[in-house]
Amino acid sequence: MQGRNDARTQRRKDAEATVMCRIFGNLAPGAGAPRAARPDAAELAAVSARQRHGGPDEHQVLSGAGWSLGCDRLAVTEPCGGQQPYRLAHLPGILAVLNGEIYNHTELRLHLAARGHRFPDRCDGTVLPALYAEYGTAFAEHLEGMFAVAVLDLRPGRTQLVLAVDDMGMKPVHWHHDPADGSTRFASEIPALLAFEGVTISPREDSLDTVLATRTSFSSRTALDGIEVLAPGATAVVRPGCRPLVRRRTPHPGSTTAEPRTQDVLRHEVRRLAESELPVCAITSGGLDSGLVTALAAEYARESDAPPLHTFHLGYRGRWPDSEAVHARSVARRARTVHHEVAVDPDEFGSLLTRTVRHLGQPNADPIALSTYALFRAVREAGFTVALTGDGADELFGGYARMRAALDAPEGAWVAAYVDSLSAAPRLLREHLYTPAYRAYIAEQGSAADRIEQELRACGPDRAAALTAFETRWRLPAYHLRRVDHLSMAWAVETRLPFCQPAVVAHARALPPAALRGKRALYEAGRELLPPSVLARPKQPFTLPVAAMLTPGSPLLETVRELLSPARLVLGGKLRADRVRGLLTRQLERPNQRDAQALWALAVHELWTDVVQGMRIPVGCVA
Repeated sequence: MQGRNDARTQRRKDAEATVMCRIFGNLAPGAGAPRAARPDAAELAAVSARQRHGGPDEHQVLSGAGWSLGCDRLAVTEPCGGQQPYRLAHLPGILAVLNGEIYNHTELRLHLAARGHRFPDRCDGTVLPALYAEYGTAFAEHLEGMFAVAVLDLRPGRTQLVLAVDDMGMKPVHWHHDPADGSTRFASEIPALLAFEGVTISPREDSLDTVLATRTSFSSRTALDGIEVLAPGATAVVRPGCRPLVRRRTPHPGSTTAEPRTQDVLRHEVRRLAESELPVCAITSGGLDSGLVTALAAEYARESDAPPLHTFHLGYRGRWPDSEAVHARSVARRARTVHHEVAVDPDEFGSLLTRTVRHLGQPNADPIALSTYALFRAVREAGFTVALTGDGADELFGGYARMRAALDAPEGAWVAAYVDSLSAAPRLLREHLYTPAYRAYIAEQGSAADRIEQELRACGPDRAAALTAFETRWRLPAYHLRRVDHLSMAWAVETRLPFCQPAVVAHARALPPAALRGKRALYEAGRELLPPSVLARPKQPFTLPVAAMLTPGSPLLETVRELLSPARLVLGGKLRADRVRGLLTRQLERPNQRDAQALWALAVHELWTDVVQGMRIPVGCVA
């Protein structure tokens, strides 16, 4: 028992040494040279202000001739040293900033100390300058965790900026290279990046088609021309005046366990992420994935003599279809948690939509974004800064019906149907809504859907591997993880994702195909932990009942109607206003999910075009 307590104490000390931040910076031609211009302090302050909501507790920025590096810190625990940007006394020319957590920093510190490096504290990011000094641009291959890292090497003759993100893309970094002046700028969030003077605001011409075809941008390109997001598991090397060179790393194998069962592998990761000096809560939708995380986190709280786990579930005032509240209560009762039911007033949806679009920085057509934003607001208001979620389970364990349908479809017939299932509006509906000029443009340039089809057809005969690779490499980080990161950090809440940990990812990929059909491995894992009613219920996503809410008398309807007014659409030149009006009329007469989803995506894109154009105006932290 004493040995277990000692190990727990050590893990908590390690957890205590981690921080969450928003990061930003730039590298210009001639960086480090005496005559290079120092970045404007007011400009850097404006960049920081745009993402200060994610790091409200401490702000630090260093700058010099042609370079800057800064962070905004969220104090998940009390300060323990390791002030960012990280610097070591014996490596003064190497600076680093970190957004996220490095889980294996204790092992790395021991390894680096044996090679002569000295560290002033136990903060996880303090190892970064030494790790870079030893391994150069390959340093990120040694990191396990959820992270976005920027290392600036200012040693004479070696000046360069290196950006890296974790293998699953849990923590994003966005960048822009200006071919006119040769500068590269980066930030955790797009609105912050747009506060740099050299970054222009130019929505991509195909952004409307992309949001209808795939609900959000899946590739490293964003909805704004010239702004990219670093792909999961990628490292970018930037030399002064040069465009970033991006390469994909070999995935980190992660910490291994001797446990062969899915339940035991997941239990190990939940317990590891639940280590914190501050109380940890769980998001409990009432489904299998969040239910498993909730049950295991509550089990750990009891065994470690910690206070009972708090759980949060979001619903909507009034009577709406597809409520999961009863299932969430059942999970919480079985796990013996302190359960919070958060009820959002639909009258607030218009305001929530604007704030959500602003924080995301690019359109995301999933109505769940409103729910996510409101849910993390409640978590923060209840006093929590750390939350466990069940994101990633469907992609890794074969939970989506579209994946099962694709596996069962005849050869040659599955790709187009699968890609159409990703859309907010099927291909025929999109083409029906477009003006002739925009339809011709998309036909000539190619749609995001076309590019996905080409990628899947080139993946070889292993259909299951191709689907899992696409879902985890592109759709999961872009559609889910970016939304969870941005909308939780909008309220300064750190989310921890057990299913996205390397050990769970490796375990899922090693399972036989039969165990991944319909998440059979997860249902088996939940048999001892969850109520039978939760295991027996049909799969249902945590979302906003948008089809029921786009009906006469709903506050949401008026917001959508205003955003899709004929005058606006004619001005945009991409949509036929009469056919959009016909789609809305059909939804009001015969409400259905397909039409409602298409209308929602159109409205989100229209609002985003307004919001993004206003981002040139300096703004403070908006939550």
